[in-house]
Amino acid sequence: MRIIDKLYIDGAFVEPHGSELFNLVNPATGQVIGKVTLGDREDTLRAIAAAKRALPAMSRTTKVERIDMLRRLDAALTPQLEAINAATTEEYGAPVMIAGRLNGYAMGAFKNAIEVLEAYDFSRWINDAEVVMQPLGVVGIITPWNSSTGFICGKLAMAIAAGCTAVIKPSEMSAIQTQVLAEALHEAGLPPGAFNIVNGRGEVVGAELSANPDIAKISFTGSTAVGKAILKAGADTLKRVTLELGGKSPTVILDDADFAQAVPLAVMAGFANSGQACIAGTRILVPQARLAEFLPLIKAAVEAVKVGDPRDPQTQVGPMVSVKQWERVQGYIRKGIEGGATLLAGGEGRPDGLEGGYFVKPTIFADVTNDMTIAREEIFGPVLSVIAYRTEAEAIEIANDTLYGLQAYVISADAERARAVASQLMAGRVLINGLHHEPLAPFGGFKQSGLGREMGVFGLEAHLEPKTVLGRSRAA
Repeated sequence: MRIIDKLYIDGAFVEPHGSELFNLVNPATGQVIGKVTLGDREDTLRAIAAAKRALPAMSRTTKVERIDMLRRLDAALTPQLEAINAATTEEYGAPVMIAGRLNGYAMGAFKNAIEVLEAYDFSRWINDAEVVMQPLGVVGIITPWNSSTGFICGKLAMAIAAGCTAVIKPSEMSAIQTQVLAEALHEAGLPPGAFNIVNGRGEVVGAELSANPDIAKISFTGSTAVGKAILKAGADTLKRVTLELGGKSPTVILDDADFAQAVPLAVMAGFANSGQACIAGTRILVPQARLAEFLPLIKAAVEAVKVGDPRDPQTQVGPMVSVKQWERVQGYIRKGIEGGATLLAGGEGRPDGLEGGYFVKPTIFADVTNDMTIAREEIFGPVLSVIAYRTEAEAIEIANDTLYGLQAYVISADAERARAVASQLMAGRVLINGLHHEPLAPFGGFKQSGLGREMGVFGLEAHLEPKTVLGRSRAA
């Protein structure tokens, strides 16, 4: 039983003022594996005060000094990869191959920030005006449970690179992962208050960060509903916000696609991170003329997906993170059946032989129309919908007919044709013929998938405010 009874504030592990205990559960077994003491509003105020005290010195650091901090954070984190992976598998239920991929991003976050920082000029001239990019201030970082370490490190890296200080509120369901991470990052020896970590509930810790006037910016990844609440709460203090929210990503398979490539790619895009991913390609758009060819292939591919013990290297889909999430996914499967969609594979209940944890049958529906609930709402589980289209123009229309716009996928034998379709899709990222990633390119969503961008220069500048200085000669 893991007992986590400390918060990280002002460079030290401290006793929380809060007293609420929260059970930590292994989703593969449903068994309680630990308890965490949650911080309260007073703990949050202590963390904000520490970050505020550290800000003046932090904001005046040079590029060289910030690069040194990032290198120390990277050096402290790297030896703990195995421990972080183990915690991710035990506490979140990520299959080992997924845990390695998720935390691999975390391992690269500080190096990526260094690369951006080395090439970045904080001062530029526009005629006789000097424009100086200045740190925003204290950043409130609020992260979800589906890639805890990756989100914390990615957001913290850019805050440090910009010269900001931070208060981090991770998901309370990720407390073991957070503790391993906090212990590692503490070894980097950053100035006290440069970053602070408060385990706690969103309606307590997150609410205080969102409304507190000493927080200049919120960087949040999570649901669209919570993102809207954060935006409203921050309005009175005109907080800067970066919101990376939900998705209902289309996978557009064009009529010239090779199904030997398209089918496994669509399955991988849809079941990424056990389906608990905002970027999951859950709407698969298929030409009506080739639907009869496609359906038996995708059915067989989904039925072949291995779901089970996340410690097994062959497992592709692990458990849902909690019983609440399991029940949510079951509810959407029922809505799909009741709404008239055809169940091709999967369905309600647990897979055979997996009665102890929060496992879901990998599920796919056919005969889905884009107005059905399962095609409109983010399910956040391994549930896919096949939607037929007649023309390329209709495919684009269906793909864009959503509240969301985070990511999209296009599969075609003709790269230029795929590029032309990609240019018409309303999404922050479009992946052509593969599951590509570029950590220095901007990431974020159109429409209700969010505001602002993370990663690379765009992510750095989201933590900076331009200041114009006039009356100083450029030659001075």
